[in-house]
Amino acid sequence: MTKTNGTPLHAPTLHHLEQLMTGLLEGVILMDLTGIILSANPAALKMHGVKALADLGETADDYASRFRLRHRDGRKLPRRDYPLMRLLAGESFPDLIVEVSPLDADEPRWVHQVRDIVMDEDGGDPDCLGMVINDVSERFDAEDRFEAMFHANPAPALILRVADQRYVLVNQGFLDLSGYEREQIIGKTLFDLDFLAEVDRKPFVKDRVAAGETVPQLEAELPLAGGDKTLVILAGQPIELANEDCLLFTFADLEPRRRAQQALQASERHFSSIFDMAPVAMVITKGDENRIVQVNAAFKSLTGYTDDAVIGRVADDLQLWNDASQRVGLETEIRERSGFRDHDVQLLDKTGGGLDCLVSAERISVDGTPCVLWLYQDISARRRGELELVEAIDAVMKDAHWLSRSIMDKLATLRNPRAGAGASPPTTELSKREREVLELICQDLDDAAIATRLDLSRNTVRNHVARLYAKIGVNRRSAAVVWAHERGVGA
Repeated sequence: MTKTNGTPLHAPTLHHLEQLMTGLLEGVILMDLTGIILSANPAALKMHGVKALADLGETADDYASRFRLRHRDGRKLPRRDYPLMRLLAGESFPDLIVEVSPLDADEPRWVHQVRDIVMDEDGGDPDCLGMVINDVSERFDAEDRFEAMFHANPAPALILRVADQRYVLVNQGFLDLSGYEREQIIGKTLFDLDFLAEVDRKPFVKDRVAAGETVPQLEAELPLAGGDKTLVILAGQPIELANEDCLLFTFADLEPRRRAQQALQASERHFSSIFDMAPVAMVITKGDENRIVQVNAAFKSLTGYTDDAVIGRVADDLQLWNDASQRVGLETEIRERSGFRDHDVQLLDKTGGGLDCLVSAERISVDGTPCVLWLYQDISARRRGELELVEAIDAVMKDAHWLSRSIMDKLATLRNPRAGAGASPPTTELSKREREVLELICQDLDDAAIATRLDLSRNTVRNHVARLYAKIGVNRRSAAVVWAHERGVGA
């Protein structure tokens, strides 16, 4: 090294350089053209874990014998590619990243970002060679931790560099989701593998990606390696990786949800078909009032009602049940136990005619809405057959006073099973008017005849008959006659 007048650089001048270097946060190593290490500032010594210049090595070769350098991907750096060797060879390296460790260490201890400085005074041959070092270990440690977490995260994700729109990182979750291999993605551009090809609001997303700005959550059809597509929700978040602006894209696989929805829709369509085609009368209600939302063809055929007449209404609007209090009790059982099975009830059709039915109910869900499914099995024909049998036996045995009371009770139970199915015995405390009505019923008089006989309106007679039925636990005239005969009324 020489002064500006061409004379050799004396020790005081080198000393002045060392004084200048001492206050620098960057590490600086000076070397002459023969490879002898002239000086190193305290920052450079600290970045190599040594305290004295001699511990760095006397020459570039000696330095290479004391320290092992690696590329960032872990490959060993050949000795000829060490920064000091490249300086001697006249090569320039504006920003070189190397991992540095003592020769006897198994793992790298520092990450250095180094650049070259060539000093000369006249623009000719260099007088002195310098290497400036920045310790970027913390930054790369943070990036290493980020990459470790990125790859360990099961949520599918990939990172796109904004400058050239190339994929720089992809985790296993995305590989599993897409079916691609890592090498098929890393280094490819958004043009090569456009995972945003079928995203909602595509022009908006493309502009956000080009600007490196946040991409809000959007649905997209993600192309898979096998040629299929899967429904996802994606979002993009700006991040900085290795001092470069990037976008972190995360994906949530919605395909299982879509398949579940499709299966649910298919199941509901299947249920709707079965519901409409079922030979048993069925009704679907919802809400606390059990408002009717759907009836099937069998129900309409049984009751004579149309969809327009029943949809949106409740049972009381239609006077569908002969005994409203019984329906209220069964609705309470649904709330407490979610359903019931085979209760003997009587419905009233559109004309007011009675229908003997076995009713069952169960809570279900329709389109995500809690509902109740009611099934009404018409047993009117069976019940008429039973009554005809009882009446035939009655005709044969009406004079058989020797017939035991227990047999008569069994006949009465067969005639009216609802009264004997766990129900409490009906009261026999009849009013005078109710007893009169019962006696006239036993004389086979209809409501009009009873109204004439008692000088009452037909509505009043119907009310007396309804209260009478409720008291004695029957729902038709023939059963009331049997009940009366068994107790000596109207005989």
